[in-house]
Amino acid sequence: MADHLNFKNPQRELSIHRQRIYVAFALTLLMALALIGRLAYLQIVQHELYTTQSDKNRVQLEAVAPTRGLIYDRNGVLLADNQPSFSVRLVPERIKNLNETLALIGTYIPISEDHLKRFHKHRKQRRRPFEAVPLKFNLDEKEISSIAVNQHQLPGVEIAADLIRHYPHGDLFAHALGYVGRINERETEKLDPENYSATHYIGKVGIENYYEDSLHGRVGYQKVEKNAHGRIINLLERLDPTPGENLKLTLDVRLQKIAAESLGERNGAVVAIDTLKGDILAFVSTPTYNPNLFVTGISQKDYSALRDSRDRPLFNRALRGQYPPASTVKPFIGLAALENKVTSWSYSIKDPGWYKLENDTRLYRDWKKWGHGKVDLEKAIIESCDTYFYDIAHKLGIDPLHDFMAQFGFGERVGIDLKGEAKGILPSSFWKRATRGVIWYPGETLNVGIGQGYMLTTPLQLATATAILANKGKKVYPKLFKNSQQKPDEAQQPILLQQQENWLKMHDAMIKVSHSLHGTARSAAKGAKYKIAGKTGTAQVLGIAQEEEYDEEKIATYHRDHALFMAFAPADKPKIAIAVIVENGGSGGKSAAPIARKIFDAYLTPPENNIALHKLPPQSRQRATLNPL
Repeated sequence: MADHLNFKNPQRELSIHRQRIYVAFALTLLMALALIGRLAYLQIVQHELYTTQSDKNRVQLEAVAPTRGLIYDRNGVLLADNQPSFSVRLVPERIKNLNETLALIGTYIPISEDHLKRFHKHRKQRRRPFEAVPLKFNLDEKEISSIAVNQHQLPGVEIAADLIRHYPHGDLFAHALGYVGRINERETEKLDPENYSATHYIGKVGIENYYEDSLHGRVGYQKVEKNAHGRIINLLERLDPTPGENLKLTLDVRLQKIAAESLGERNGAVVAIDTLKGDILAFVSTPTYNPNLFVTGISQKDYSALRDSRDRPLFNRALRGQYPPASTVKPFIGLAALENKVTSWSYSIKDPGWYKLENDTRLYRDWKKWGHGKVDLEKAIIESCDTYFYDIAHKLGIDPLHDFMAQFGFGERVGIDLKGEAKGILPSSFWKRATRGVIWYPGETLNVGIGQGYMLTTPLQLATATAILANKGKKVYPKLFKNSQQKPDEAQQPILLQQQENWLKMHDAMIKVSHSLHGTARSAAKGAKYKIAGKTGTAQVLGIAQEEEYDEEKIATYHRDHALFMAFAPADKPKIAIAVIVENGGSGGKSAAPIARKIFDAYLTPPENNIALHKLPPQSRQRATLNPL
């Protein structure tokens, strides 16, 4: 039998096994040393770097927005407040599927398309990562509860409480106060990134915009500890923000309400000014709008309704509306003619109801078809005789007329503490060449002589000029903030006439406009316990052909004449000057003057000093009583 072959070598197998053990041990040792080295590198060499990064995940420095300053009227009545509001916000970086989360939120609380559009718009405008983006404001208790009980299903979603701007009087002060709104991308580029690092709202128009720096305040900071979900679990340090300055305005809520109610549904504007200090007492433009709609974001439907309205409720007529002043400028033109010696108080003409230039067939008609008979300057003011002012304007010439009228602020911004003021137009021969490229014609001077043609003025300008006239040439600086700085002294130089008694004579003529038998404002001044010096005006909107007559009943409402009235009272010691315009209101004496009369009565003979507080909402009344400036 052959010998068995032995293929197994125990010694060799043992040697191979030992080699494998050594190799495995060596590899394990190398890996352990590498791990120990890496840990040593991270813990020792990179200790400071990763400690800082860890603290950033756990401890964060956050900016704290300052509380916006409040706004009061001259008597301490609250006009702009800050009220707590709850909102639902999302941090996109902490949400896996944003669309699914938005849809899920929509099952708990009502979410509209407008909410979603604004959310995505604000998300794109964020200034830094991990900044919460609001989805819906002004949550009620039910909505807050619905989100809170389902918070475990909504990572990256939070309920936040903010102080949101609120205007307790709604639309009453919209064109004076303006409103705040969320900061947009264009505004972000212009703002101080540090001071506005926690602020989401900024003044857009009006007082809110003009005094933004004062109202905003200074940002604060806090160091907080957060958990893995981003919620604050501990406050480590805090530097409190500096609240914005509270503003006390010159406006009187009682006069503002009377002016607005007197205008009613009609389009127009009212500006009332303290003749001594330049304080704006009432500043009304109608129609108006509710500024509260803009604070957290106005819906597309609401904004479209305001933007597309033919009545233009967003347009500030008191500040930017430019109208022919019509006969309200006749006292100023009369003084210009007296100063340039082209007329006198004794100079008179015979008015046949029209005026004609030499070698011209056109008749410049008076409002009174059959004329006023024999007319001097006083009668021309009282009865508003156009023919007389055609005559003296033609003799005066456009450039001397321009130079005199400019002293009252016509054709220039008066410098009120609001942005966007219109300049109006005070024409001259130079102005026409510069803007139209043609020469000035004598017939155009006649039109300016009755406040028509190229001449345009704003209600604010007219009220300011009326105050200067009441002050016998002493200029005033209109302002809405009581602590607003005056203009430089050189801008305050009074208008000096060669014969100062002409001021009083013009005042007397204007008093007779309101209190004489033939005065054009006599019905509005009837029964007044004080004297009103005023001047009515009726501004033509639609051109009438030479042989045609104006028939209001046959003309569309938007083409009817504007009604104007300017006045001051008491006439002997003026305290208040007013300019009123009622668009398409017709006669100034019938439509505009009664509005001024109501304001005069309220200011000069108030029945109750606290009438404004009685009509305020309870919360506003309490704030006005407990927190006066």
